[in-house]
Amino acid sequence: MENNSSKSIPKNIVLILVTTVFIGFQLYLALIKPLDPMLQNPMHLILALLVVFIVNPFNKKSDKKWLQLIDIPFYAGIIFLLYYVLSEFHRLSFRVQFVDKVMQIDKIATVVCIVILLEAVRRTLGKVLFIFILIFIIYDWFGMYFPGILFFKGTNWRSFTEVMILGSGGIFGTPLYTSATSLFYFILFGSFFSKCGGGQLLIDFGMKFSNKSAGGPAKAAVISSGLMGMISGSAVANVSTTGVMTIPMMKKVGYEPHQAAAIEAVASTGGQIMPPIMGVGAFIMAEMLGISYKTVAFSAIIPALAYYLSIFLLVTFMAKKDALDSKEKNVKIEISDALLPRIYMIIPAIVLVYYIITGRSLMRSGMMGIFSTIILNFLSRFYKNGKYYQDLKTIGITAIDGIKQASNIAIPTAACGIIIGIVIQSGLATRFSNIIAKIGTTNLSIALIIAMIGCMLLGMALPTVAAYLVANILFVPVLIKLGIKPLPANMFVFYFGIMAQITPPVCLASYTAAGIAEADSLKTGLTGFLYSLVAFLVPFVFIYSPEILLMGTFMEIVKATFILFFGTYLLAGAISGYMIIKQSTIMRIVLFIGAICLITPEVITDIIGFVIGVIIVVYGIIRKKYLNKNIFY
Repeated sequence: MENNSSKSIPKNIVLILVTTVFIGFQLYLALIKPLDPMLQNPMHLILALLVVFIVNPFNKKSDKKWLQLIDIPFYAGIIFLLYYVLSEFHRLSFRVQFVDKVMQIDKIATVVCIVILLEAVRRTLGKVLFIFILIFIIYDWFGMYFPGILFFKGTNWRSFTEVMILGSGGIFGTPLYTSATSLFYFILFGSFFSKCGGGQLLIDFGMKFSNKSAGGPAKAAVISSGLMGMISGSAVANVSTTGVMTIPMMKKVGYEPHQAAAIEAVASTGGQIMPPIMGVGAFIMAEMLGISYKTVAFSAIIPALAYYLSIFLLVTFMAKKDALDSKEKNVKIEISDALLPRIYMIIPAIVLVYYIITGRSLMRSGMMGIFSTIILNFLSRFYKNGKYYQDLKTIGITAIDGIKQASNIAIPTAACGIIIGIVIQSGLATRFSNIIAKIGTTNLSIALIIAMIGCMLLGMALPTVAAYLVANILFVPVLIKLGIKPLPANMFVFYFGIMAQITPPVCLASYTAAGIAEADSLKTGLTGFLYSLVAFLVPFVFIYSPEILLMGTFMEIVKATFILFFGTYLLAGAISGYMIIKQSTIMRIVLFIGAICLITPEVITDIIGFVIGVIIVVYGIIRKKYLNKNIFY
């Protein structure tokens, strides 16, 4: 043990040094001034690559020392990229793309950057995205051999280099810029906030709120995962954090293992669509649209509330239908400590939201959130210990964890720049869009379904950020061409890329939850898909009725929201089989039809759905009163 520990010391020192430099670089950008994108973006990527290769050495899963030698060329390549960026920055910042000469060193840097980036993708995200990018590179060079719509005359070294690293449409483009200027700070904030007790406070709040109600553990999962997801924006991380507590409790009160796992997976996934932080793609969306992140976050509020309302109603109805009650089952939801003495821990999240709402830059907002977390942690230690003491080791470990997470996001955002550059250069996006546009001119719904399927497939194959970026290039332009406004079009592809995470056959959040619950993975995935059905309908709502994205007058927004929420209420009743009273199979079908009619934004369907809903609600109240039961719940 001593020997292994001593061998890891040099690696740890290097990681600490790189982390320090990385944080120092990002602090300079946030607190002093941003740099030219042609310097800022490559430096951000180089530092992220260093972290990834230090944390994920080639021999990580092997004891063979000689395998460490394989990393040497990659480190040499990273040093070469650093030299290239610093020495050629002045020329690159003033050159005119596709006009000025491409130097030999530019071509070498392109090859080195792509090779190292692909290996980093393989080590952090696995083979799927790695192979996906390779296919696009092959297509870029050999497009002349592809048939039909895929035909492309191919590229050459000059053009390939121009697209990949010498402009804003490739590796160093908008996605990587977003990682450097906003994602980094919010990921680091999430790491500090969780480590300093804020994450546990949110989880405990959900537990406490649901302690004495029917289906309490399931409601605790919904509330805790929703609150935690607002900060972390990661489905799998949420499942791993809250699921270990909520899933066993749900099973204990009577939920089937696959039901408990599905509830946790669905609740955790919703964090990526829940303001204020949402998922990584939301920051990139704001950058792509050229609007403030605040606008994106505000527009997502009503759809996110509808999503969580549907889950909350669903678990409530399921508990009432099957009499799943934590009190009757003698299950007490325990929390780590009293809530009130810890309520101050929520202050950093309030500071973060305040800075976003008041229009400060995302860099500055994120840094203020981080600083307030550290200061608050320092003051709380002083209050408890009676002396100024700060656990620097804990702060250092938290910083390193945050840097690891930020680096794991920087890699796919940069890698997707390869795909984006090739798709634009080859004209594939334009040709693909033209086909969907022709369909959409005769039937918009079919065009939307095609786009939905495409986004789902991308979401199943790629991480959320990568899925959104590729879908943004392939589908958003055609949706806009069909008359859909840019924000709803982007939200449409964003939602379906996320929902793929709880849709079989590839649903990481569901599989993680199934592992905790010891449930069948496929059954959990299918159940999660059913429970999250409202999320598959809402994107169509804000295409036809953008008022739920706060795009309209006050009365239009109120009307659209009421109709959506009432439809969500009926949908929860249809899926659970309970709404005031137990519903028969026929009544569940009628409820489902009513829900679909309400969620479909047409006047005639709204009237039909509203009438169906009112009739069933009135019938349920009368029936329950007739059975001498309490009509309220």
